[in-house]
Amino acid sequence: MNKKFKLIIVAILCLGITYGCFEDRDDNGIFTSDINDFVWKGMNIWYLYKGNIQDLANDRFSTNEEYGDYLNAFSNPRDLFESLIYQRQTVDKYSVIVEDYIALEQLFNGCTVRSGIEVDFYNEPGSSTNLLGVVRLVLPGSNAEVAGLQRGQLFYGVNGEQLNVNNYNSLFSPESYEINLATYDDNGTPETGDDSIIQQNETLSLVKAPYCENPIFKSEILDVEGENVAYLMYNAFNADFNTQLNSAFANFKSNNVQHLVLDLRYNPGGSVNTAMLLSSLITGQFTGDVHSTSQWNSEIQEALFNQNPENLINRFPNTLGGAPINSLFLEKVYVLTTNDSASASELVINSLSPYINVVQIGTTTSGKYQGSITLYDSDNFQREGANPNHTYAMQPLVLKLVNASGFTDYIDGLTPDIVFSENPQNYSVLGSADEPLLARALLEISLTNAPILITETILPYASSNEFETFSNEMYIENKLPKDIIKRLKFNQ
Repeated sequence: MNKKFKLIIVAILCLGITYGCFEDRDDNGIFTSDINDFVWKGMNIWYLYKGNIQDLANDRFSTNEEYGDYLNAFSNPRDLFESLIYQRQTVDKYSVIVEDYIALEQLFNGCTVRSGIEVDFYNEPGSSTNLLGVVRLVLPGSNAEVAGLQRGQLFYGVNGEQLNVNNYNSLFSPESYEINLATYDDNGTPETGDDSIIQQNETLSLVKAPYCENPIFKSEILDVEGENVAYLMYNAFNADFNTQLNSAFANFKSNNVQHLVLDLRYNPGGSVNTAMLLSSLITGQFTGDVHSTSQWNSEIQEALFNQNPENLINRFPNTLGGAPINSLFLEKVYVLTTNDSASASELVINSLSPYINVVQIGTTTSGKYQGSITLYDSDNFQREGANPNHTYAMQPLVLKLVNASGFTDYIDGLTPDIVFSENPQNYSVLGSADEPLLARALLEISLTNAPILITETILPYASSNEFETFSNEMYIENKLPKDIIKRLKFNQ
């Protein structure tokens, strides 16, 4: 953007003048182009892939009139936002814009309206279209638990309608619904080609309600041949529960655990700071070393580096709220993964790998190595001072996380050392020594003769994580220096 136009934009921003005079205001007294202006400015400064989007170039517009015409060409802020996304289907599948940032904030805190189940969907044997639902999680205290649902229950339909590849993500939309139960017949053989689904004349009713999830789903200590093995099923990197996470490790530490099985199989990610905390709880001997580094777009990267290179480095912490954390000082950790293990889950695996032996067991992870921030319509894009006339916010990808060895861009996911998958017949009790995925980890630890169910690898067609708008987000909570924001905003 040339200097003349930059000066014009500064004046426009300072005076609060927008280009919305050609259209009607909405009920909140806000022009669509006011919001469009916020969208373009935020993406122009922050977007990770800015260099790949011609319409985000600093010299894209030569006059304020040209800029105004550009904004007014979009009748909906979402359309403008989508036009600025780089390779939506393959590279940036995650950047989003929302109309209600309050709901977004609640979601990041683990609070949403839900029935209380998580589901994996598999292709029915012999069918390329019909799906089978498997209840993989029943959240404690939820309506689903009250209704008596259990992990491993199968269902073929919702409200009497057969699940299939075209409707599975819409049948769960109503506030209440019934699932139609089924059983699995393997025909007494290990092969799946002769398997079938038997529809039962039984339903279970579910009702959605507000629910706040504690991400620490299971925290157990298994006594296996005289040694203590810690098992932690952790389902989201939620900073609001960092104290509880530290307490779980205090219990592990006081019981002198020698091994840890970290179950991230259904963990879609979350806070980068919490990922750093968990990494330090597992270890503890690397305080101050590089956990990961951040790679922003070239302009932010340069500004942060020039101010202080430490702005780009995430180091292993050893405190939480000023108090020492309960680190285990392990040299090896066993991590259970699936394709729903994403973002911050992958960050823990990737960032620990240069330092300790990370034994990954399960199936390949999602492949999400980018992080995002929430951008509000304010002078510094933060919550304070946000435009009171609307509640739009953006959650664009703004950086990549790189481990201490320089590894990132694992777009195809992190491949397990030991391939082992769940299938519709082996969803047994989580945290028990005979649960197949945990049992496989215990066998690797070589402490037990736990029975292993040997089956062919069967991957789910999809999971209910797809229903959550921000299921795979990895976000940073640290505020950038305001002078850098001001410099990027007005002095490019």
